[in-house]
Amino acid sequence: MKKILYFLVLSSFLAACNNQTATDTESVNQNETSTVDTVANTNVPAFQFEKEVYDFGEIKEGEKVSYDFKFKNIGNAPLIISSATATCGCTIPEYPKEPLAPGAEGVIRVIFNSTGKPGMQNKVVSITANTNPTLTELNILGNVLPKE
Repeated sequence: MKKILYFLVLSSFLAACNNQTATDTESVNQNETSTVDTVANTNVPAFQFEKEVYDFGEIKEGEKVSYDFKFKNIGNAPLIISSATATCGCTIPEYPKEPLAPGAEGVIRVIFNSTGKPGMQNKVVSITANTNPTLTELNILGNVLPKE
């Protein structure tokens, strides 16, 4: 059901973006590329993270580390996160399930369980949302010291 809702919202958004008149297109083509990007993205939500990479340093194998990736919707439309997945089962992302209004802040909490994971770690969390681009990646990294 969530996928259908997400698809309908995304489809209606994309259809609305294509309703540009010839005059609008001509004036856009006369401006610089940065202006085109701004015009094309005026009704798109956007992430602004405080940090996209968290280095937990060194921990002992078996410890759990969590970090809150704080972000703000700096776009002009509600931000909807449809999924957050990690590169392995040892890393669990928790994300807001409700739409975030423009200007609203949110948190994506990532929990890493170091059991059975000695050595250098770089876990990637992929966030899928109605942003442009639709995929955003966060990283949690550090060194797990083996059990003695």
